[in-house]
Amino acid sequence: MSFRKKIKYYTQAPITHHVVSDVVSEYGRPNDKISELMKKGELLSIRRGLYIPGPETDLPAPNSILIANHLRGPSYVSLETALSFWGMIPERVHEISSVTLKTTKSYDTPIGRFTYQHLNSPYYVFGIERVQLEEQQFALIASREKALCDKIILTSGVLLRSISQTLDFLLEDMRMDEDLLVDLNLRMIAEWIEDAPKKSSLKMLVKTLETLR
Repeated sequence: MSFRKKIKYYTQAPITHHVVSDVVSEYGRPNDKISELMKKGELLSIRRGLYIPGPETDLPAPNSILIANHLRGPSYVSLETALSFWGMIPERVHEISSVTLKTTKSYDTPIGRFTYQHLNSPYYVFGIERVQLEEQQFALIASREKALCDKIILTSGVLLRSISQTLDFLLEDMRMDEDLLVDLNLRMIAEWIEDAPKKSSLKMLVKTLETLR
């Protein structure tokens, strides 16, 4: 059986080195076979010990949001990536942005750049949703509210001190749709503030969003 036929059952998520080694276990030197598959374009390494199908297999790669969850964990996709996913900002994003309990880090991979920014618990655990991206593909992503709060917290220099300044940030800088902002759950955001960084900015966010209702 070809490598393509063997590996296609594992392509709903990034494939670990252990799984690939099992698939090519009939070879005396599995690591040498893995290197050969990478050279042939049948296997792509996205970091040490983690792979996706290469272009020569003609198999679909997992969704990039799911790949982000696996590249560095624990983590969830957030910031512009999540805001774009939920339709909160008009731009499509090419860099996949995540939040992690681990240290800040970035990965440049054959399929794009993945960045991770650190936040502490308990704030970290709030507002994470498990969403279905494709058939048999589920990933962790920030809710609309959490993605916006993370953006404010993790953007250097953003300190919201007035309603007018906050509206400029949301509507001009981020180009968010005012109608979508009206639907955000303000009570949920307010409950997070005690454990969040930039408390005063998040309080101003809630106050500003209340004026839109």
